[in-house]
Amino acid sequence: MKKLIRLHPDDNVAVALTALQMGETLELDGRTVSVADDVAPGHKLALRPIAEAEKVRRNAVPIGSATRAIRPGEHVHLHNLRSDYIPTLNRHYHDREVPS
Repeated sequence: MKKLIRLHPDDNVAVALTALQMGETLELDGRTVSVADDVAPGHKLALRPIAEAEKVRRNAVPIGSATRAIRPGEHVHLHNLRSDYIPTLNRHYHDREVPS
């Protein structure tokens, strides 16, 4: 069963189609990716190194910027991604942590 999908060739992340377990090795588009963190279905996984402040692209559209360097195989979500469009979409909202 296919576990990842890259929506566009320009994307630097793929979307998990099923739960991914840390340590799994997956093949996608001719490259091997080792899963660095558990990733829930529908969440993103870095396909290549993403530098701090670099745009994260899904379906060829920038969805935000990396808040720190992200390694290939890492889960990409609110803990390392900041929306460039919605100021409140981050880990903290009015000085309280938003549940993951």
